Amino acid sequence: MAKSSLPIINVENLVTHYGDTEILKGIDFSVNKGEVMVVMGGSGSGKSTLLRYLLGLNVPTSGRVCLLGKDITKMDANEMHVMRKNIGVAFQGGALFGSMTVAENIQLPLYEHTRLDKNTMQIMTGMKLEVVNLAGFENLMPSQLSGGMIKRAALARAIIMDPKLLFFDEPSAGLDPVVSAELDELILRLRDAMNMTIVVVTHELESAFKIADRITILDRGKILMCGTVDEVRNSDKERVHNLLNRKPRTDTVNVDEYLQRLTGHGI
Repeated sequence: MAKSSLPIINVENLVTHYGDTEILKGIDFSVNKGEVMVVMGGSGSGKSTLLRYLLGLNVPTSGRVCLLGKDITKMDANEMHVMRKNIGVAFQGGALFGSMTVAENIQLPLYEHTRLDKNTMQIMTGMKLEVVNLAGFENLMPSQLSGGMIKRAALARAIIMDPKLLFFDEPSAGLDPVVSAELDELILRLRDAMNMTIVVVTHELESAFKIADRITILDRGKILMCGTVDEVRNSDKERVHNLLNRKPRTDTVNVDEYLQRLTGHGI
């Protein structure tokens, strides 16, 4: 697939902290137009933290986060509101409101960002439900949906405004292999049919290898490697092999440093 020469997402020397603890340690990261970038890493590697900064939910200690050519770290609330019209987010648990129907959940971004009439919203909702194979389910409540259906309804909400960027947090979490595979196929169809640029945070290797154009692997707040599926599979880095083969880390814990972190002294 041909890619644009200019990245849709460009992160330069991103440094972040929680309190005195440095979490992301000089991240350089880019995603091209029409690309599916999968972000992987073990627990505590920083992948969920990176996602929060890509979404502009937190202000970094230093560095730049550019979406669609604009540095979101320098935006005020109104500018970020405009930027979010171009961004769709499908959260890990779906994040559907239990008191609203499927259609009402999907229409929330339209109410927030547009002044469309109700009939137009209903037409757009029906179209997106068709895309995610949920046509006819618009009047059901989230409690009446299976786990896979909740994920697809959340995806319909994320794409209701035809965003240029789609962020997907753990799409396969809690799903059986068949439903997970169907969701993978749906992500690829969205990329191809709507020319979306997609960032997927996941720990599911099979899913990552299926959908990724490139994979970025984080380890302890740093990028361990970024490459194609074949490059990741053939990497000679021990930590990459450990992740792919699910080998436990054998690092020795420094007791003094650990106690300092617990008590808030030192790093």
